[in-house]
Amino acid sequence: MKCTEIRELLPDLAAGLASAAPEVDLHLRSCAGCAGTLAEFRRTLAEFRTTMALLDEWQAPEPSPYFDTRLRARLREEAAKQSSRWFVWMRRPAMAVSLAVAMVAGVTLWMERKTGVSPEAPSPGTAVSDLQTLDKNLDMFSDSDSSSASDLLDDLQVQQDVNANP
Repeated sequence: MKCTEIRELLPDLAAGLASAAPEVDLHLRSCAGCAGTLAEFRRTLAEFRTTMALLDEWQAPEPSPYFDTRLRARLREEAAKQSSRWFVWMRRPAMAVSLAVAMVAGVTLWMERKTGVSPEAPSPGTAVSDLQTLDKNLDMFSDSDSSSASDLLDDLQVQQDVNANP
């Protein structure tokens, strides 16, 4: 038999759950490593049995008569302490919901900016686009006189038929 086969049988042999076959006895007599392992198993098993016997005899001591009172007082003190952990406020549902809404809004705005989604540009010739053009070219228009300003407005192709808003 090989050492690996014998080592599988050693725990049962040490505990006395199985009897050794003649070839196992022959191997244990010829192999010092397997014999030493079997002896170590037997010592460990004996120590374990001794420990278990001592634990069977041991009696747990009775707690002091004021143990429960002191324990409850200590629990009340700990519950009354303000916790310094940063996530304690999440126990309050209103704050947790507001944080979740703020996070969703922030992520949404970030994603819109990342994808380059921008408001639709006004079509040329509308009042909004004319005002935006005037804002962009403010320096050019501020340096001109009144006659050249009317020429510039004509160049911008301002609609002549636009009526004032009521």
